[in-house]
Amino acid sequence: MKQKGFNIWIGIAILLLSFFVLFVVYPLAQVLYKSVLASNTSDITFTMDYFQKFFARKYYWSTLVNSFYVTVASTLLASLIGLPMAYLLRSYKVPGSKYLNILIVISYLSPPFIGAYAWIQLFGRNGFWTKFLTESFGWQVPSIYGFTGIVLVFSLQSFPLIYMYVSGALKNLDNSLNEAAESLGLNAFQRVIKIILPLVMPSLLAGALLVFMRVFSDFGTPMLIGEGFRTFPVLIYTQFMGEVSTDDHFAAALCVIIIAITLLLFFMQRYLSNKYAYSMTALKPMEQVEPKGVRKVFAYLFVYGIALLAILPQLTVIYTSFLETSGGTVYTGNLGFSNYANTLLAKDNNSIINTYIFGLCAISLVVVIGVFVAYLTARKKSFVTETLDTLTMFPYIIPGSVLGISFLYAFNSRPFLLSGTAIIIILSLAIRRMPYTIRSSTAIISQISPSIEEAAISLGSTEFQTFRKVTVPMMLPGVMAGAIMSWITLISELSSSIILYTSSTSTLTVAIYAEVIRSNFGNAAAYSTILTLTSIVSLLLFFKLTKNKDISVRRLLIHSPNLSHLGSDYFIFCDILSNFYLYGREIEKKREESWYKYLSVMMNA
Repeated sequence: MKQKGFNIWIGIAILLLSFFVLFVVYPLAQVLYKSVLASNTSDITFTMDYFQKFFARKYYWSTLVNSFYVTVASTLLASLIGLPMAYLLRSYKVPGSKYLNILIVISYLSPPFIGAYAWIQLFGRNGFWTKFLTESFGWQVPSIYGFTGIVLVFSLQSFPLIYMYVSGALKNLDNSLNEAAESLGLNAFQRVIKIILPLVMPSLLAGALLVFMRVFSDFGTPMLIGEGFRTFPVLIYTQFMGEVSTDDHFAAALCVIIIAITLLLFFMQRYLSNKYAYSMTALKPMEQVEPKGVRKVFAYLFVYGIALLAILPQLTVIYTSFLETSGGTVYTGNLGFSNYANTLLAKDNNSIINTYIFGLCAISLVVVIGVFVAYLTARKKSFVTETLDTLTMFPYIIPGSVLGISFLYAFNSRPFLLSGTAIIIILSLAIRRMPYTIRSSTAIISQISPSIEEAAISLGSTEFQTFRKVTVPMMLPGVMAGAIMSWITLISELSSSIILYTSSTSTLTVAIYAEVIRSNFGNAAAYSTILTLTSIVSLLLFFKLTKNKDISVRRLLIHSPNLSHLGSDYFIFCDILSNFYLYGREIEKKREESWYKYLSVMMNA
């Protein structure tokens, strides 16, 4: 319903709009301004020299080409792993499949650069397996560094996204089509190619595009394992934070280029999700069958083998966290807790505490703003709320490093002097993860009938009282489930934090990265283990809250156009609409008894 005149909701909408203008539009405008501002004149002079500099020298533009090589290869390989993984686990009875689901999710939880660090520990020049194979058998282990290593890490880190998108599509697949094809003489492979693959293609494309965007904007992995193979995000980081020389204006121009590319990918994702969306009711869902013969051997080897490879980095860092080191770099082979003593008891080391404090503050901000924005865009449609809805998606498009750089440009002088403070870290984390919670909250409120709110108003409640006492309690379980998963991705954020941190505002991811760069592998493993265990505990809390042990991405895009561009980090874990039935059943039960009685109790509580 269109709203006319000014009321409290218009005021809240304007306040929230001002927030996003200040912390999204203004920083991006500063980046654009910096990219075209000549630095060698005292007057304000605009120039395109920095963009010309990038395209004129192969040293620079080749990094963009390298990024596309890595991204395309990683996306294809992740798809080739995730697609059969989803099909095998959905169509065959595999012992321990529920635990495999959890392991796959856990493998996705840690930042990709930790995976890079773990694979260096295993197959680097001085890695465990490199030494063992060389000394025992004289084998020359292929180099883990460069293009090959980057693609390996990204593929194993990203295939869970493909897996869960396709798995959700397969769960909603009507098996009658498959049976009809079988009756026409098609074998299992032909049915997969001609029936199943075309039906899951929209989900596969959606997942692949999100993998593409995630890999393209990551800089931690190429920085650690790339060596001479430089990617575009690494170029941005070194130009802005380089130890030898820096060029703020050139870095700003690079930020504008990557924003343009990610914006193009974003609209491509929306176009494909809308173009290829379809609706299917699984009247007869796929039934899991017992594999036999060669098919059973292949299915088990593939599923368990991939799951082991995916979880191997986490297992590696947990194991090495208990290995004693000499000088922090060389493992002695003895087990102990010295690495944890060096990290937990280190003087002036606040990275662990900062991670939890900053994360909780950021999540609190995300939940409050997310609930209000979702309610306004769903219930109070106007030009202001529609503008607000559009602005809330911009942080999803912006790579983390670009967001960090834009914050430094915008808040490095008065009247908005925030650089070097904890506030700028908290705001960057909140802004970075805001779109996920906003969209999840929008999905929840879209399932709540406005009639319930109307009934409360008819009993004498004001709109704001109804929102506070009726709507918010109904939204809260789903919102909190989404917030928990946003928390997991939030505490794993590196790209923006490493730009904004100081010695007093360091976080766990920054501490891990710093220890790896210094070759203090024992300390890095201890920090990584703490981060991994925190993520696992949070995931278990999510399962407890949602009563759901099946993790998949449902076909929400079909029924909710506003969700067509929702971020991967939320969709992977948080199938809110499928969990909302628990809430819906309770509401329906109370509604059958008496809406007015139910609402009267709530309003007087």
